[in-house]
Amino acid sequence: MSVHSPLPDIYLSFFMFTTDMKPTDLDYRKTVVTHIKKLQEFGYSGFEFPIAPTFNQSFAQDVSNYQALRDYLDGQGLDKVKIATNVGATRTYDPTSSYPAQQQQALKYLKSRVDITAALRGEILMGPIVLPYGVFPTTDFNEPIWSDRLQDLLVKRYHQAQPILNELGEYAITKKVKLAIEPITHWETPGPNKLSQLMTFLEGVSSHQVGVVIDSAHETLDGDGSTTFQTQVAQLATQNRLHYIQVSPPDRGALHTSWLPWQDFLKPVLKVYKGPIAIEIFNAIPAFVNSLRLSRRKFWIPEEDTPNSYPSAYDIAESAIKKTQEELRKIINPT
Repeated sequence: MSVHSPLPDIYLSFFMFTTDMKPTDLDYRKTVVTHIKKLQEFGYSGFEFPIAPTFNQSFAQDVSNYQALRDYLDGQGLDKVKIATNVGATRTYDPTSSYPAQQQQALKYLKSRVDITAALRGEILMGPIVLPYGVFPTTDFNEPIWSDRLQDLLVKRYHQAQPILNELGEYAITKKVKLAIEPITHWETPGPNKLSQLMTFLEGVSSHQVGVVIDSAHETLDGDGSTTFQTQVAQLATQNRLHYIQVSPPDRGALHTSWLPWQDFLKPVLKVYKGPIAIEIFNAIPAFVNSLRLSRRKFWIPEEDTPNSYPSAYDIAESAIKKTQEELRKIINPT
C-alpha cells in the first residue's frame, strides 16, 4: 500500500476580487468571509490579502483596522485560515529615493505593513517593495528613460534602497515575518524585472529575512530559461532567501487553460521549498483593466455581480486549484 505525501498549502490571491480589503467596511468583511468559506470547499487553506496604500502620518490605525479584520475572521470560525500580504512601494513611500526624509518615511510605511502582516498572523509579506510599482522614470522634461539609461539609473536607486531594506528585514525578524521581494515583468514596472537582477540587489542586503517571491508569470516572460532557473532556485535556497512561490499565467487570467511550463517551474522549486504555493489571478476589476490593459472578460464575482453565462470567479478559482494540484502530484506523488 503506497503512502502519498501531502501537497503544499495552496493560497489564492484576493486580486481575484479586489485590491483593497477595506478592513473597516463591515459589509465587505461579510463578503470576505463568504468568499473564503466557499474557496475553502475547493481546497484553499490560505489567502493573499492586498494591503492598499494609505497616506496618513501615523499608521497605527491601519494596524488596528487589520487586527479587527483578523478578529472578525476568527469569530466567524476562520481562525485556522492562513494569510500572506501583498504590499508595494509607492511614489510617496519610495525606498530608492534620493531624499533621506522620504526614505525614512518609506521605511516607516513598510514597517507598518510588517505590523499589519503580523496582526493578520501572517508570516509572509510579499510584493514590489523596492521601486514603486508601475512608476517609470522620466527626465525633468517628462521624457521616458529606457534601456541603458534606465539600467544605469537603477544601479544608483538600488544602492540607495539597500540599507533601507536591510533595516526593514531586521525589523521583520522581531515580528517573525519574511519579506519576499517580487521581480516583476518589464511592461508592468521598471525593475527589478528579472530574478537575476533581484539576486544582484540582495547581495547588498545582509539580512536574509529579505528574500524573494518567484512568480511563474514573470519568470516565463522575463526569466533566463529553465537551466539558469534551476541554478538560481538552488542558490536562493542555500541562502535561505526563497520565501514564497506564486503560480500565475502570463496573461494573469485563467490558470487552468494557460500555456505555462509547469514542470520546469515546479520541479526545481519543490526540491528545496516547503512553503505555500499561491495562485494569483488578476480579475478584470476596475483597478486592473486600465493598468494591465485587460481585454478579456471579467470573471463575474458571486455576491457582487449579476450572474451571466461566462465563468465566475469561483469557477476559475476551482479550476485553478485542481490544475495546480494535478501538476504538484506529478512531482510529489508520481504514479
